[in-house]
Amino acid sequence: MIPEAREVHLSRKDRKVLEACCRSPVTLQRDLKRARIVLLAADGRSTRSIAKEVGVQPRIVSLWRHRYADHGLEGLQDKPRPGKQPIYTKTTDKRILKLLDKPPPQGFARWTGPLLAEALGDVDVQYVWRFLRSHKIDLVARKSWCESNDPNFTAKAADVVGLYVAPPAKAIVLCVDEKPSIQALERAQGYLKLPNGRALTGQSHDYKRHGTTTLFAALEVATGKIIATHSKRRRRVEFLDFMNSVTAAFPNRKLHVILDNLNTHKKNEDWLKAHPNVQFHFTPTSASWLNQVEVWFSILQGQSLSGTSFTSLKQLQEHINAYVNAYNDRAEPFVWTKKKVRQRRFKGRRITQL
Repeated sequence: MIPEAREVHLSRKDRKVLEACCRSPVTLQRDLKRARIVLLAADGRSTRSIAKEVGVQPRIVSLWRHRYADHGLEGLQDKPRPGKQPIYTKTTDKRILKLLDKPPPQGFARWTGPLLAEALGDVDVQYVWRFLRSHKIDLVARKSWCESNDPNFTAKAADVVGLYVAPPAKAIVLCVDEKPSIQALERAQGYLKLPNGRALTGQSHDYKRHGTTTLFAALEVATGKIIATHSKRRRRVEFLDFMNSVTAAFPNRKLHVILDNLNTHKKNEDWLKAHPNVQFHFTPTSASWLNQVEVWFSILQGQSLSGTSFTSLKQLQEHINAYVNAYNDRAEPFVWTKKKVRQRRFKGRRITQL
């Protein structure tokens, strides 16, 4: 049943607005139909005739006649709609975060999306994944840290960093350490052609060992150049032999040597007395990353050792020596950019011992 038609009285201002709406090529169809309904109703047309001309149901004409009569032009706008109630709310998000603080189910190393959904019981796994992505929570990535418990961390760190930032005048600053047990592994290498025609380089999983070497290295902070020798072992005697070769490379020069806390680096007072131009500086406990030669060891591994094959220990040593010579030809010093090195505990850190 169609409600009784309401009389529509248009002001001159409203008529201009509705007529402009009808003439505009960018007016939405829904707004165009509403404007025509009101204009025709103001001309005294019946509801059924308007519906036939505009192409809508009579009840639609009656709706917009009443809306304009009651609210004017504002009545022709859509009312806000509540929409569908969300299935998951902030309470659900808090439940997921609370569950992540708990250990995973017995037998599992970490939480996964399906495990979280199963533990929650009423949350779809797809929402769990969306929530984790929106909060940038990666369940697979792992961080590692090493918190120094050295009571003299600040003083030792300041000493080492000071040598990088403002080295003593007319002195040589060296970073010294060892890379032990570098294996001479022989692997089958070559090209592998896939069925789709692609060719990949690679190596076999099986290998043959031909011994190991320990690389002693000293990085000159001012130039970035490397002094390196090989040894079978990394005892105190091998370390001091290497230091003898280092001092011979810089005769009559004051040497400041940065070392980590390895036992063979300490308790060498007799050797230091015999070499008064040499002074040892030790990084804090569990902070060997302050030693710049560790950066070079990483470069050596990535550019020279990874993915290689050696048929003898001698071939491995010659390979490393060739890389050192090539590196020294284009060596550049590392630039220390960190302004402050301080000891600070992690806020809110939670460590669970299983």
